[in-house]
Parts: sequence; C-alpha cells; structure tokens
Amino acid sequence: MTAVAPAFRIPPATTPATPSRTVLETERLTAMYGKVTALANVSLRFDANRVHALIGPSGCGKSTFLRTLNRMHELAEGGWITGRVLLDGEDVYAPRVNPMQLRKRVGMVFQKPTPFPTMSIYDNVAAGLRVDRGRAARVGLDETVERALRSAALWDEVKDRLRTSALGLSGGQQQRLCIARTIAPRPEVILLDEPTASLDPLGTQRIEELLFRLKEAFTIVIVTHNLQQAARVSDTTTFFYLGQMVETGPTRQIYTAPTEARTEAYITGRFG
Repeated sequence: MTAVAPAFRIPPATTPATPSRTVLETERLTAMYGKVTALANVSLRFDANRVHALIGPSGCGKSTFLRTLNRMHELAEGGWITGRVLLDGEDVYAPRVNPMQLRKRVGMVFQKPTPFPTMSIYDNVAAGLRVDRGRAARVGLDETVERALRSAALWDEVKDRLRTSALGLSGGQQQRLCIARTIAPRPEVILLDEPTASLDPLGTQRIEELLFRLKEAFTIVIVTHNLQQAARVSDTTTFFYLGQMVETGPTRQIYTAPTEARTEAYITGRFG
C-alpha cells in the first residue's frame, strides 16, 4: 500500500525506542448488549506512560471498548463481555475485584464535563479521597487536592476560590477539574471519552497540552472523532470499524503508511 499523504501535520514521534511495560491489555474481548455484539474479539495492549488514541466513525465500538476497561460497560442495560481485561496482569473481571476500587485505578473522564453540582471546587477534587480516607488529616488532604489541581493545570486559576461552586467555572475549566478529580487518587490509567468535544478551541488546546504532561505519570487512553487531535497528542493509534479492531500501531505509521485499506480510506476522509 502506498503511503498516505496526511492532510495535517503529524508531530515527530515521541514514543521511546526501548520497550515499555504493558499496564493494560485485552485478550479476545467481545462486548455485548444483550444478544447484540457491539465489539468483537479485540486483543490490544497499552504500554505505560503513553497516550493511546482510539479512532473510528460513530457507532464503531470505540467508546464501548473504552468502558469495558474499567467495567463501566456492565452498568449499561444488558452490558456484558467475554474475554479478558488485564490490569498489571490481573483480570479486572475476576469475582474478587471490587469495581469501585478498580475505577480508582482506571479513572475516567467523560465527553461532557461532570463536576458534582452541589460541591465546591475543593470538594469535587477531594470527594474520592474522602471515601478512602474517612477522617483523613486535613493537611494531607489539602496537599493532595493542590497537587491534583496543579497536575491538571488549574491551580493558579482557582486557588483563591476553592470553596466556591464548581459550576462557576468555564467549560474548559470544569473539564480540567474533572481530570483533577480523576487523578487525585493516583490511578494507573486515565480513560478519556471525547474529552474536548464540548469545548471551544482554547479549551481544547489546554486539554491537549495537558496530556503531554500527564503521560509522564499515567497511561492514557483517549477516544476521539478528531483525527487531527489523535495525530497531535497520541503515541499509538487504533482504528475501529463496525465493531472490529482494524489496525493498531504507532501513530505516525497509522497516519502515513497504514497496512489496511479501510484505515487509509478513513484517514484520508473517504468515509466517516
């Protein structure tokens, strides 16, 4: 197959040449809604400290796949899976695994910002921490909240109004607050489902810039319909189509020399 001429600039590859540790992987994963197959037979690995983009047209299964990784899929009506999802080599669907604890290790940020409406900025970030710590020392909690807000590039904007409503923030700030809330318990993996879809260009830019910093501490999996965004922020890209994983590989290779004709057609805008 001939190389694809990209319609936009692809940043230089940032993936290290040396192999990285696999944090999360799926083995022959199939996701169902009742008797309907949404996603079939996906085996995929996610290495540490990388940004992994999942792309494909609407309805292709990428968001369903994302939700299987922290057992959110089973909360949907009729949602169940076959196959395995492994976090650090352990099956997250094993009977002994507590889904609530799993979701602190594999945190998720949704398409629309979802701050807790009755809570302050501070309490939004501290919510998950208080569940674990009970009557934790206030000093330790303050430090953790500040660290999370700094990591989400939000501290300087909110440090003087931590006790005000989170709903007073802009859309982009609310999304960064949700990221701060997700990373406060120090998960291993962050799942992002179209995190900039409802944001303006400036808010989108801030989130994309943040991903480059966050991957130093976390493994990130992002679903996006925006091909330019996937090219800008990711180290690896996986293309889904009609419930199947078509192709996966380093982002530069997927965008410039895909091995599958369907990938090339999607990347070059012939469908989708």
